[in-house]
Amino acid sequence: MHPKTTRCEWVGTDPLYVQYHDQEWGVPLHDDRKLFEFLILEGVQAGLNWLTVLKKRQNYRAAFADFYPEQVACFSEQKIRSLLADPGLIRNHLKIRASIQNARAFLAIVEEFGSFDSYIWKFVNGRPIRNAWRRHVDIPSQTPISNQMSKELRKKGFAFVGPTICYAFMQAVGMVNDHTTDCFRYALI
Repeated sequence: MHPKTTRCEWVGTDPLYVQYHDQEWGVPLHDDRKLFEFLILEGVQAGLNWLTVLKKRQNYRAAFADFYPEQVACFSEQKIRSLLADPGLIRNHLKIRASIQNARAFLAIVEEFGSFDSYIWKFVNGRPIRNAWRRHVDIPSQTPISNQMSKELRKKGFAFVGPTICYAFMQAVGMVNDHTTDCFRYALI
């Protein structure tokens, strides 16, 4: 990508961030395992910046069974202790335990709805919401839809799924296009 390409202003210059923005962020995602990965990583991000999580993403993939929820749901107390000792992860016991709890809740949704994809995309009627933000500061941190998603996910047993985390998840997996209108990715999604 040419260095003069206009991107969302939050991207900055870190190559990992640029790659994530240019190739993943906001692209509609329908693969259950990848949706689970983003759900876990967005919860891990709470109180941190996304670049911190991105830099640890490969470590999370290795430690969390490449985000296969069937495996994460079965993590034992011994596995939890090893995760808490892993310097490649964000060693927050509440977030680690929530990831396991969320794997179990995720599998219950798959059992009930056939896939997590069919459940989660119902919040946007199966189609991405296309916003038209001109400036990053205009983009909300939560919306009525993310509030509703948060309430429903909590009722279904999820943790670390507040309205802001849900909205960040929606942005990441392309349920909403929040690239600013001057960003080259806006028109491509």
